[in-house]
Amino acid sequence: DLVNRSFDPEGPDRLWVMDVTEHRTDEGKVYLAAVVDAWSRRVVGWSIADHMRAELVADALQMATWRRQPPEGQTIAHSDHGSVYTSWLFGSRLRSAGLLGSMGTIGDCFDNSVAEAFFSSLQRELLDQHHWTSRDHLAQAIFEWIDTWYNPRRRHSYNGGLSPIDYDTANAPLTPT
Repeated sequence: DLVNRSFDPEGPDRLWVMDVTEHRTDEGKVYLAAVVDAWSRRVVGWSIADHMRAELVADALQMATWRRQPPEGQTIAHSDHGSVYTSWLFGSRLRSAGLLGSMGTIGDCFDNSVAEAFFSSLQRELLDQHHWTSRDHLAQAIFEWIDTWYNPRRRHSYNGGLSPIDYDTANAPLTPT
């Protein structure tokens, strides 16, 4: 555990937290793996599927690394002890991206509270608001919720009332010229 419940990194792409949630539709379950940058609470990677295999979390991590291109050896990727996060595939993706793998203690939701808070918002604000008839309909709704609401417009008290994207923009580290 490289985090020890300290979810206040000094800058972007220093600490990513990850988890998986599931929600039922009339056709069966939909699984969402998300990677959240603890700096701004921005979802930087996600993957949606009808299964919870290692590919689900590996794809979410891959999206995050493609989008953010974190510096090697400086980003902690923190998760729980779920089998998808202890898989060979996920470990291989962590190593190839130069990320520092970290896991909280077993069975303790507080060791990944930032990810849990994101999923709680998703549950209250989207998943519990509708009856989902198809996997495709729910997957599209999740994508739209993250991309058009949560990241660009949803305000966070942690961010001083700014959305994750606005917080990232307002607090972007200065780059040397």
